[in-house]
Amino acid sequence: MSDLSDSELRRLDLTLLLVFLGLIRYRKAATVALELGLTQSAISQALRRLRDVFGDELFLRRPHGMEPTATALALEAPVADAVNALRGALGATRSFDPATATGVVRVAALHAEQAVLIPFFFARLRLLAPGLTLSILPTGRQDAVQALKDDRADLALGFFRDIPEICSGQVLFTESYLVAGRPDILTKAPNIGLDAYCAADHLLTAPGGGNKGVVDNHLTKIGRERRVLLSLPAFLPALAATAESGALLTLPSRVAHQFAAQFGLVTAWPPLELPSFPVSVLWHRRNETDPMTRWLRTQLAPS
Repeated sequence: MSDLSDSELRRLDLTLLLVFLGLIRYRKAATVALELGLTQSAISQALRRLRDVFGDELFLRRPHGMEPTATALALEAPVADAVNALRGALGATRSFDPATATGVVRVAALHAEQAVLIPFFFARLRLLAPGLTLSILPTGRQDAVQALKDDRADLALGFFRDIPEICSGQVLFTESYLVAGRPDILTKAPNIGLDAYCAADHLLTAPGGGNKGVVDNHLTKIGRERRVLLSLPAFLPALAATAESGALLTLPSRVAHQFAAQFGLVTAWPPLELPSFPVSVLWHRRNETDPMTRWLRTQLAPS
């Protein structure tokens, strides 16, 4: 039998192939109709279309049922292979086995999320998905969204004021602030008065540079100010500098809880109202139903 042309091939659909395989297996149209949820009339119509496409009777009516012709028997294996290949391909898009998965997971994240979320996330991947490699892109909010759009990142972590329409997001936790300092400076920790706070020297973390941040904006609103002597792009160097200099560092509470004590520092509540903020994971909507993306999000979510 010669190969089917494209015009002939387009006349086939998956239902026709399933009817063909059902008739090969059961030899009875009524049984195939019941299994596929079709009427016997639909089975008869499908068989007519199959005969027209392949130019053969395919199945002959006999007292005991439908007897396949030599052509039908020759088609059984390749048709079954084609259907199984399609079933496997569709199944692969619906399932994900972390134990056997391979590849690179690309996450856009700045210093706070790198410090708080990535170590735990990396440990989970090593345990549950040892074939996956983790790559971190140190990008800010706008660049992180662009990385998702350009398919340079699979996930983005951080505080996003507005989630663009091309992305979906999930809040992982709500963050607040603490003040970290040496015990000889924060002598009344976990408390510090506003006057003492403003009189102290300060460090600031600013990935983009500059010596003013959210704290300074809120101090200005109440007619106060502080003196920032050093601006650093990441929290861990800032904590090290705090331990050496005695200056104070106001930072996200999870970073402070996790690392301040390792630098010999204590923490206090800020003496002014600072807004809490959500830390989220974002992904591009083209990956909304991707099973690996879904699984990765569950590993980031707090237990």
